Amino acid sequence: MYSFEPNEEQQMLIDAVGKYAANDLRPAAHDAEESRELPKKLVSKGWELGFLQASTPEAYGGFGERSAVTGALALEEMAFGDLAGALAVLTPSLFATPILLGGSEEQKQEYLPRIVGGDWAPYTAALMEMSFDFDPNALKTSAKADGDNYILNGEKIFVPFAKDAEALIVYANLDGVTQGFIVTKGSAGLSISEEREKVMGLNALPMYRVKLENVSASRLGGASGHDFELILSAMRIASASAAVGVARSSFEYAKNYAKERDAFGVKIAQKQAIAFMLAEMATEIEAMRLLTWEAAWKLDNNKDDAHIAAYLAQTGAADMVMMVTDRGVQIYGGHGYIRENPVELLMRNGRGFSSLLGLVIL
Repeated sequence: MYSFEPNEEQQMLIDAVGKYAANDLRPAAHDAEESRELPKKLVSKGWELGFLQASTPEAYGGFGERSAVTGALALEEMAFGDLAGALAVLTPSLFATPILLGGSEEQKQEYLPRIVGGDWAPYTAALMEMSFDFDPNALKTSAKADGDNYILNGEKIFVPFAKDAEALIVYANLDGVTQGFIVTKGSAGLSISEEREKVMGLNALPMYRVKLENVSASRLGGASGHDFELILSAMRIASASAAVGVARSSFEYAKNYAKERDAFGVKIAQKQAIAFMLAEMATEIEAMRLLTWEAAWKLDNNKDDAHIAAYLAQTGAADMVMMVTDRGVQIYGGHGYIRENPVELLMRNGRGFSSLLGLVIL
């Protein structure tokens, strides 16, 4: 049976990330969204908290062991501050964590010490594709063996920091199975869109389209490959954790506003319609939070149904965050629709969880 009480190390990480989220990410979120740029110092400060380093063994330059539960706790806190900022800080994990989970020993030694031991650097990954029936287990991007390497063809969307990336992991269909492939900067046939993706939210996070035309790449895990289901589950749980953080943020803003706002001589929190709304928001947040923790615990303990739990957490949290952030705007009334108000940004960011798989991993 898993515990609902964080251990000492987990609590220290939660507290440190929570302070960063409240004191740094939250105050910067609005201006970053409007200017479409995150301050470099803000991202560097988040990187220095050691989120990835604490998940990487000493043999590869880190100072801890990977734990999905610990990652879920910390990511929730960071997303509570600002989703775009959290995703930016953790973008190198999109490259490093799959290597840690499924890379060959040679790949781990080549990349992990460089990423974990250095300053924040743009390493990323490309999973999403422009398809109404997108399925991470049935990708359109193809991979074909070519001696010791593989040839990739296809197009990816929503790839964070792709324009400046030193290297990226591209997920492609290899004989009906999804596998990751390491593509380095400047590879022949690799092209990155000049313009950034134009999306409803997350405008502070630079995302690009990536086109691959006969790009030569090495396979994650070497000739034997890797277990993609493990990586996908880590992405799903990360997405769910971030959604819980965003929902919590909207709920807190709405609750505090309802306790302060007067209407017809009473606080609107005393109005039954508002009180019931807040109660349902809190209930759904806690339900999805526990489901996410359970999925993370199952992943850590190699349970056979961990991938099912991860899927349920991701899909459930995507629905929950949309409901909560929408009601956050409703509780604010007309004020919630104004760009200066944080709840409207939280609703726009919350809408992305149903369609932006692969932007974060733990």
